[in-house]
Formats: sequence, C-alpha cells, structure tokens
Amino acid sequence: MSQYDSDILQLAGKGYCCSQMLLQLALDMQGIENPGLIRAAQGLCTGGGDANGNCGALTGGQCLLTYYLGKGSPQESASDRLPLLLSELRSWFVERTAVHGGTLCHDIAPTPDAYLSVCPGIIGDMAEKVFALLMAEGIELNELKEEL
Repeated sequence: MSQYDSDILQLAGKGYCCSQMLLQLALDMQGIENPGLIRAAQGLCTGGGDANGNCGALTGGQCLLTYYLGKGSPQESASDRLPLLLSELRSWFVERTAVHGGTLCHDIAPTPDAYLSVCPGIIGDMAEKVFALLMAEGIELNELKEEL
C-alpha cells in the first residue's frame, strides 16, 4: 500500500485514468489547476488507447518526473540527471510489473476486473517512487512551477 492510495481512489472516482492521476497528484500538491496538462495525459491512458502500449502508470510516471525536471521554456534546461532517473524509473517498473508478465497495459490488466484490482496499487507505488526520486534530488514537491 502507498500513502497515495486514498487520493488515487478519489481521483478514480472522478473518472481520471492512471496517467492523469499521477499528474493531478502533483498539481494538487502545488494547489494549482492545469486542465490542459490533465487532458494531454489522457493520451497515455490504457497503453495509449488500445492496451497494446506501455502502462499509463509508467508513461504517466515518466511525465511526472519530467514535469519537475524537464525543459519547459526556452530559458530552461532539463536536469542533467533526467536520463538516469528515467532509466531508473523504467527499471524499477519492469521489476514491479514482472509478476504480470510485462509493462504493457494488457499484460498488467487484461480484464476489467484486473484493472480494478491491480492498477490502483501500481499507480500508488509509481507515485511513491517518483516522489521519492524527486525528493532525493532536492525537489520541493509543493513548490509552484513558475512557468504555469
């Protein structure tokens, strides 16, 4: 169980998908709204729409990491550590989902029942992992992003 499980269940109850939930958690921590970002994250849901792509918890987690460490304007540079952190996150996810047979959405949640029973835990674990990586980098999670 992750410390974000109740937040994830509330977001699921509002109709958000995996990738949207991860980014919404960050926005909630910052006390801001960004409907455009949340709409864009929907493109990552259910493996990119047909369950044949990578799990939206992975791609949403990657977006969450780059939300804090990526390049967002011409004046900014992405963190030099971003490629290493993305690689670490992917390796962790491969390990985390090995029991399901892979990182694709249809590997992890081949049925609606599996989606309801398995995905919330994976999403919560992803949130914990990304936020732990960010905190280890000295990132203040509740700091407002200036460019928004």
